[in-house]
Amino acid sequence: MSRPVVRSLLAIVLVLLVARSARAEVDAEQVRASIERGVDFLIKKQNKQGAWPDFQQNYTGGVTALCTLALLNSGVGPGDENLEKSLANLRTLVPTTTYVTSLQTMVFCAAEPKRDLPLIQRNVRFLESNQVKTGERRGCWSYPSGGGGDNSNSQFALLALHEAERAGASVQPETWKNALEYWEACQNGDGSWGYWRGMPGSGSMTCAGITSMIIASGESGSPDAQVVNGKVKCCGGRSEDAAKRIDAGIRWLERNFSLNMNPGIAHNNWILYYLYGFERVGRMTARRFIGGHDWYREGSEMLIRHQDSLAGFWTGGAGENDPHIATSFALLFLAKGRRPVLIGKLTHGPDDDWNHHRNDMANLTRYVETRWQRDLTWQVIDSAKSSVEDLLQAPVIFISGRDAPEFSDEEKKNLRDYVDRGGFLFVEACCGGEKFDAAFRKLMAEIFPEEEHRLRLLPPEHPVWSAEEKVDSKYARPLWGIDVGCRTSVVYCPKDLSCYWELSRFRSSDRLPRAVRDEVAAVNSIGINVLAYATNRELKVKLEVNPAAEAADDKVERGKLQVAKIVHPGGCNAAPAALGRLLHVASDNLKIRVNTEPRELSLTDDKLFNYSILFMHGRHNFRFTPAERKQLRAYLERGGVLFADSICSSKEFTNAFRQEMKMLFAEQPLTRIPVKHPLFSNELGGHDLALVNRRVPEARKPGEPLKAQMQRGEPILEGIQLGDRYAVIFSPYDISCALESHDTLECEGYSRQDAARIGLNVLLYALHQ
Repeated sequence: MSRPVVRSLLAIVLVLLVARSARAEVDAEQVRASIERGVDFLIKKQNKQGAWPDFQQNYTGGVTALCTLALLNSGVGPGDENLEKSLANLRTLVPTTTYVTSLQTMVFCAAEPKRDLPLIQRNVRFLESNQVKTGERRGCWSYPSGGGGDNSNSQFALLALHEAERAGASVQPETWKNALEYWEACQNGDGSWGYWRGMPGSGSMTCAGITSMIIASGESGSPDAQVVNGKVKCCGGRSEDAAKRIDAGIRWLERNFSLNMNPGIAHNNWILYYLYGFERVGRMTARRFIGGHDWYREGSEMLIRHQDSLAGFWTGGAGENDPHIATSFALLFLAKGRRPVLIGKLTHGPDDDWNHHRNDMANLTRYVETRWQRDLTWQVIDSAKSSVEDLLQAPVIFISGRDAPEFSDEEKKNLRDYVDRGGFLFVEACCGGEKFDAAFRKLMAEIFPEEEHRLRLLPPEHPVWSAEEKVDSKYARPLWGIDVGCRTSVVYCPKDLSCYWELSRFRSSDRLPRAVRDEVAAVNSIGINVLAYATNRELKVKLEVNPAAEAADDKVERGKLQVAKIVHPGGCNAAPAALGRLLHVASDNLKIRVNTEPRELSLTDDKLFNYSILFMHGRHNFRFTPAERKQLRAYLERGGVLFADSICSSKEFTNAFRQEMKMLFAEQPLTRIPVKHPLFSNELGGHDLALVNRRVPEARKPGEPLKAQMQRGEPILEGIQLGDRYAVIFSPYDISCALESHDTLECEGYSRQDAARIGLNVLLYALHQ
């Protein structure tokens, strides 16, 4: 083996090792694999009757119900042979204890709620009859043998009743009212909850208190929108007490934050039970961060680190030394916490003007879940603290208000960058918000000053009116939009939407007057239509860093040539088929296997390092964020190659690209690659490119037809050298439109044939690096 070849192999190994070490943080693929190992473990331990061994003699079916619930949330659905056996087993059990009945109910609600609705309703009546009716613990639940009630049993009962009502069962209002009063009474002065009233707070029981308050207050408290004398009254009637108690609990968790121990519990017992509750707090309060911590990422890292690498199970202290229980709690955290984010609700001033209807996004998300038949979540996004990358965690951002919204210059810039990178803004003026309407229109003119980016009234034929459901014209609202790139990327409604989503909570909407119910249905249809149009129903699970564009299966396949396309705000999708066409050219000419599925990545995505070649093109002005520049430079210095071209020879994109490269490598300027360089020869197995054809549009007067002439000359490519290789190769003349066969007369660039030949030579050169 020659020394150059050995050096090349060593360089490749070094690049891979460095890239691997840079990806220390857990990613979506690691979580998926961890869940799969845990699921395999549970299934292997299931007996022929579809059950798992009971933890205690008096709790028959409890572990079976918990394991089944974990499997359901981990993607094992009805029809699976093992799941059907466990469901059949659970259907034979009669209610005897709070824990088992609650878990059994949650399983029925998650699996086949229509089929098991009679059993769900039976269990609801059992739980209601066993709620403590008198004394200072009125409203809680206990073990069957008595004891006066505790917060752990009470949490499970409320979780079951909550899911039961979502599935169509009826729960007595008095049950919710008594539960709310109980949880209010047993909260400690520091915001925490203990196992019993008066006990010091713990992490697991504080999580139980927060979620139980959310459930009970949501079912029995006053909503932020009401119907008075048959008419909808928006922005009123909100109860602050429950919200203050929930916030106090969150602050306690922030002060005592840990995902490696159960705060307040000795010997680190019940940590996985605590994580199961913490996931629920994060999801039900729509918080990605708690105490400044990305709780799902950190919790996932801890769980993956402590999972048995061979058998796939977890164990913990106390009752969690049973691997079936421990593994179920771990799977519930990993699986439920990774649910795709459907929409983010953006905070803004003045005060809490962004949140007049606090349940709007939760109810809209639930409505979409029922229609799309998949579990989803939503998030609150702090505009003042969020970067563009943070905003991109949500494919749609919802902005609502009554008064003029307050955004700093940096926040305005982030909103523009978010949209340019594929994000979508869904906006409403609520509560008769004339001030918001005027200020928002001014804001859009400031953020999108270009003439082509003007708010326009969306016509009836626009797909936003029919992407998912037909909207009753009687209740339709005017929708305004701004087109960015190839689609409408901002949709604005100057009339209330969130008010009606607030009223659409589960079965309570059935009790509304007919006219109000019909209007709620119409507004739900508007909401789901906008979301379907904005997302194409393609959503990313947690930890997939770039939600804007990435292939569903991101695992690099061995033996195939794969090139990733960079997502950026400079019109990166103006020629979407170009890269695929180039890879087909490589396959036909080199007789190699290629993968032409879209592999689109943000520059901040660590999966960048899985690819030896990146492709980038555009036709508009753009700028990278500091985080994008940092990662791109690291990628190039570690051996990667960036191949870019300016679509239709766009001066805007060319100038922006050159400026960004100058900021990246001031010491290594972008210069023309000599025509005698091996890149332009057939030395590497490609084509002799000494002379190529380039189309040059002719100047014309208004009204004259377009004309262009073909000029034959030397190819012009620019590059940045790092050591003895070109790490960046850029064509200021169009290659992409030619590859797409869209080489029109007004598009300056290489001929279709020569564009393919140049692209092929660049790929060969990059592969040899």
